[in-house]
Amino acid sequence: MIKLRFLTFFLVLVVLSGCGGRAVLGLGDGKEGESAAVVPIYVSTMRARSDNLSLPYSAERAKALNFAKFEIGIPATHVAGEVESASRAPSPVRNFVARSFQPFDEKAQFVAALDADLMRRPPEEREVFIFVHGYNNNFADSIFRNAQIVHDYKIKAVALHYAWPSGGSLPLYVYDRDSAAYSRDGLADTIEIAARSQAKRVVLVGHSMGSYVVMEALRSLSLSGRDKYISRINDLVLAAPDIDIDVFQSQLRDIDKLPNPFMILVSTRDKALNLSGGLTGGHPRVGSGADVAALQAENITVLDTSNLDGGSHGVFASSPTLMALMAKGGLTNDITDRGEGAPAETILADGTSVIQGAASLVIYLPARLLGVPNGGLTR
Repeated sequence: MIKLRFLTFFLVLVVLSGCGGRAVLGLGDGKEGESAAVVPIYVSTMRARSDNLSLPYSAERAKALNFAKFEIGIPATHVAGEVESASRAPSPVRNFVARSFQPFDEKAQFVAALDADLMRRPPEEREVFIFVHGYNNNFADSIFRNAQIVHDYKIKAVALHYAWPSGGSLPLYVYDRDSAAYSRDGLADTIEIAARSQAKRVVLVGHSMGSYVVMEALRSLSLSGRDKYISRINDLVLAAPDIDIDVFQSQLRDIDKLPNPFMILVSTRDKALNLSGGLTGGHPRVGSGADVAALQAENITVLDTSNLDGGSHGVFASSPTLMALMAKGGLTNDITDRGEGAPAETILADGTSVIQGAASLVIYLPARLLGVPNGGLTR
C-alpha cells in the first residue's frame, strides 16, 4: 500500500510537470539578437525580490506586494501555443527573453504607469488583462506564458501578471497549495488596483492552481465588503481549475455577486487534474468536468475541451482552434448571441465553421440562458 501511494505521488508529479518548465529571463546573461515582437507586461507579485537577474523574483513569500514592468521578447522561430524558453543564456532569436525590467518602489508609481499606458490607447483597447498562473512555475515560466497568451491570442489590452510564490519544483505541490492561499489577499489588492484604474474593462483569467487563488481573492473581496471591485470584472475565466468541487461550492456561497460572464474550461482528459484529485483524497477537481450541470446551475458557462486539440491541462494556452475561434469572434458570438430561453441541449461551437476542429469544442450554457431561475439552487 505504501509503495502504491509513493508510485501514485510520483505519477502525479510527472504529469503535473506540464504546468511549467525551468526557464530564466535572460536579464544580464542573454545572448545578443533581436526579438520578433515585444510584449509589455506589468507585474504584481507576492514573490520576494532576488538579487539574481535571471529570476529577480524568487519562490520565497514576500510580506507585501512587489510591483514591476517587463518587456518580454518573442522569438522569430516562435510556434503559436509554445513557450520556447531556455535554462541559461537564452537567445532572442530562438527563445523568450526579458528585454527590460523596471521595478517600482512604490505602489503609486506602478498605478501611475499603468494608467498612463491605458490612456495612451484608443478607448476600445483600455482594458486590463490579469493572468494568474498555475502550479510548478518559477517567475520566468509564468511571465513567459502570460506573454505567449497575449501574443498568440492577439489580446489588445494592458497585461497585468499576478505572480504568486510557486516553488517551481515538482515535489513542492503542498508548498504551492499553501502559497496559493497565502497570496489571495495580494490578488484581491491587485484586482482593486485594476478596478480603480483608467481601464474601461477588466478581464481576469486563472489557470490550474491559479484558479484557486482567483476564487479566494474574490471571496476575500466579498467578505471584506469590497464587492464593488468584483463588479468591475467584465469577464472571468478559469482554465483547468485545480479546485476541489466542494471547496469551490463553498467559495461561491461567500461571493455575493459573481462576475458575468463567468466561463470555466474543463476536460475529462486532463490527466493532471485527475491525478491531482486522487492525491488530494479522491474528490474530483472542478476542471475535470465531473459535474458540468452543477456549474451550469451556478450560471457559469462551461467549455468542454476534452476532444479539442488533445484536451490537455494546458490546452487553453496552446490550442490553435481556440486561437482561431477567438480571432474570428466565433466563440464569443456563439455564447452571447443566445438569449433567454435558448434550447437546453449541448451546443457545438461554430459546428459549420471552416475552422478545423471547432466542432470538437462543446459549450454548456449557464442556467440563466436556459430559463431556469438561479439554476434551481438557493444561494
